[in-house]
Amino acid sequence: MKPATALIHTGERIDTGATPSLTVPIYETSTFIFHSVADVIKYQEGKLHGYLYSRYENPTVVAVEQKVAAVDGAEAALLFSSGMAAISTTLLTLLKPGDEILCSAAIYGGTFHIIEDLMAKFGVERRFITLADLADLATVIGPKTRMVWFESPINPTLRCVDVRTVAAACKKAGVLSVIDNTFASALNQPVLAMGIDLSMQSATKYLNGHSDVTGGALSGSKAVIAPLAKARRLLGGIMDPIPAFALGRGIKTMPLRVAQHNANALTVAQHLEHHRAIERVYYPGLASHPDHAIARGQMSGFGGVVTIDVKGGQDGAFRVFDKLKVIKRAASLGGVESICSLPILTSQYGLTDEELVAAGVSKGMIRISIGLEDASDVIADLEQALS
Repeated sequence: MKPATALIHTGERIDTGATPSLTVPIYETSTFIFHSVADVIKYQEGKLHGYLYSRYENPTVVAVEQKVAAVDGAEAALLFSSGMAAISTTLLTLLKPGDEILCSAAIYGGTFHIIEDLMAKFGVERRFITLADLADLATVIGPKTRMVWFESPINPTLRCVDVRTVAAACKKAGVLSVIDNTFASALNQPVLAMGIDLSMQSATKYLNGHSDVTGGALSGSKAVIAPLAKARRLLGGIMDPIPAFALGRGIKTMPLRVAQHNANALTVAQHLEHHRAIERVYYPGLASHPDHAIARGQMSGFGGVVTIDVKGGQDGAFRVFDKLKVIKRAASLGGVESICSLPILTSQYGLTDEELVAAGVSKGMIRISIGLEDASDVIADLEQALS
């Protein structure tokens, strides 16, 4: 099957008799019925295919997990109630006291805080490293290092990391490589095929694409996913069947949506690149981007997020933000509508000035998720706000 065809049809095989359902049914049930003691025993021994309890597994969720696995080119995938549930389950499952995690200093604020604040309580050692360190991991990985966590493109600077280089260095050292692939999506950047062990995505973003689902996803080999599935049962972070249904429906149009996001964002970035009211435009598809060569070597499209650094710093960014009309002021990204946020008040809120500098985030930044509107309408709105 071609990719788009696979996304439409993968995961639709729930048995409804001689006339199967065209779409995934919503199994909005907390529990499932067994016919006998013998059946319960067979289920617990893995000899009977079925379901016990929706905190463990649910047919709707499993069907959509198959779709996510198809998107990512993975052996298996898991869905969670949020991206943070996916992140926390990964860290709590795969790290133990005394282990060290190497993490890019330039990451999503929620990831930063869970590693810095929560994991410390469990005795996990943290080391936040630079982009230069990621490019030379062999000299950075230590004897206690068990995991490397990074993003590419990075939120909100859209800096890019050579995924293959990180994956190869981790494999050589016997260290688990984990990437937050939310900003690119596997359609633009198939990271598992590049050697990454585990891909995490906020399913809220491009996977769903309609700003009406909160969720997270993990994809990887069956060996990597198995302990995470067991931990998800205990921690209770599984996605509910109704949002799973909406996610599965969104995935069907994902190739079309992502292609238009890519095209619109590039058009907007090119238009703004030399705007008199902007200090700098951050977009991997621009030749002026410091990591354009890296992005071009590992991405088939450059995503739908454009970040601008407005002249006038924080005051300038606040003024532009308040004047927007077509672009909505909201957190998140990846929906059909264009929205924008101020990183210092959302994804990087609460970081000290020193931590902002380490993350490459300025107070004049505006992160714009370019939607599926006509690009000329988005550009016109930005022009009037910047004027």
